[in-house]
Amino acid sequence: MRLNKHISDAGYCSRREADRLIAEGRVTVNGVRARVGAELGEGNKVRIDDKPLAARTAAKGQRRHVYIALNKPVGVTSTTEAGVKDNIVDCVGHEQRIFPIGRLDKDSEGLILLTSNGDIVNQILRAEHKLEKEYLVEINHTVTDDFLRGMARGGIPVHDERTLPCKTGKLGAVGFRIVLVQGLNRQIRLMAAHFGHRVKHLLRVRIGNVKIGHLKPGHWRNLTDAELRGLLPGHTDW
Repeated sequence: MRLNKHISDAGYCSRREADRLIAEGRVTVNGVRARVGAELGEGNKVRIDDKPLAARTAAKGQRRHVYIALNKPVGVTSTTEAGVKDNIVDCVGHEQRIFPIGRLDKDSEGLILLTSNGDIVNQILRAEHKLEKEYLVEINHTVTDDFLRGMARGGIPVHDERTLPCKTGKLGAVGFRIVLVQGLNRQIRLMAAHFGHRVKHLLRVRIGNVKIGHLKPGHWRNLTDAELRGLLPGHTDW
């Protein structure tokens, strides 16, 4: 097996990210610095940043499909189109065909879910489910109480629609937290622009009961059984 695939299969990062780590000399095999494109033999010991590469924890039971939480870096596009540079499928580098559940714009980073199960995508995204999505946002002006109230009140025109009421909270002088149940394209950026502000940094940290936790940009992990049950209560065919 290729070393980059072994690292990816362990859930540490994508194959492309693994190649970068290898090229930077951060990966060793049996104590020897690895090379990009290296093959891995049975029983070989892999370390990244001098720490053993842990095997991915096996899920309870057997799943027919893949369910992934990715910390999408800035610059990666939430598309499966192979011709698009820095598309999300290449970022993950999974051996199975996967696609994103919803989207996160190219200039934003943070949590996005991917799956090979097309049957559940629309179920999760249905508006009536009111699945919460939480973001940490930095803007180019001081965050005021009036601004937060205006964002939370709803009714802001975005793509010929009106935003629904949402939750907001202040995080420092120029930062705030916002929790949405809508998923309009570039919604938070357009909402902020409505009040004359520009979003400088946007990080999604939660989708429903799934949290980004300590997942680093470009890294992904499999969803747990509890997370799957929280996303689709009552669903059993995974």
